Parts: sequence; structure tokens; C-alpha cells
Amino acid sequence: MNDDITRIGTGARMSEGVCYNGIIWLAGQVGNPGASVADQTRTCLAEVDRILAEAGTDKTRILSAQIWLADMADFAEMNSVWDAWVPQGHTPARATGEAKLATPDYRVEVIVTAALK
Repeated sequence: MNDDITRIGTGARMSEGVCYNGIIWLAGQVGNPGASVADQTRTCLAEVDRILAEAGTDKTRILSAQIWLADMADFAEMNSVWDAWVPQGHTPARATGEAKLATPDYRVEVIVTAALK
């Protein structure tokens, strides 16, 4: 077992990702404030791709995803972007819920856990 913890994009408050024992946990990814749910979802997922690539893995290795929407009325719009992005045959366990996000301008937040290569 590897006891080394690797942090990606470490800031004063949090890291974008933390790798330990073959797993990476990503911080919640948000889109551009005020953009549509579809655009915010695209940005979130692009950031997931970027951080996973920096860790040496990719979206085919996502184990689970949590998606928070400011309004569940946006579920179909978010899913239209998610469905085009998620690799078929590699879909993770997923939960989606409604939550008050950090600011009213954020409409979606995506959190994933993935296996490293």
C-alpha cells in the first residue's frame, strides 16, 4: 500500500484533487457564474477531465459522481450534457440532488471520485 498523499491544485482553502491509495477525490467543480445550466455543466466536466488528466487518469475510471443542482427543474438540461460526455460502458455510480450552492449564480456542481491508472 502506498501511504503517500498527492494533492493537485492546492490552495489556501482546498485542493482540486487528492490522490491516495489508487483513488482520486475531486473537489466540487462549478461553471461560470450566471451561465446556463448546460454551459455550467460543460465547464464542470471539462474541469473534471483536466484534473483527472493531471493525475494521470481519465473519465473512464470514474467510480462515482455526485451532482448538485440549484433547482431540480434543470435535471434534463444537465443530463443532456452529461449523457454526451460520459463514456458508455464506463458510467459511474451517480447521485443527483438539489442544494443551495455557494452563490445563486452557480446552478450546478459536480464531484467525482475515480481510480488512478
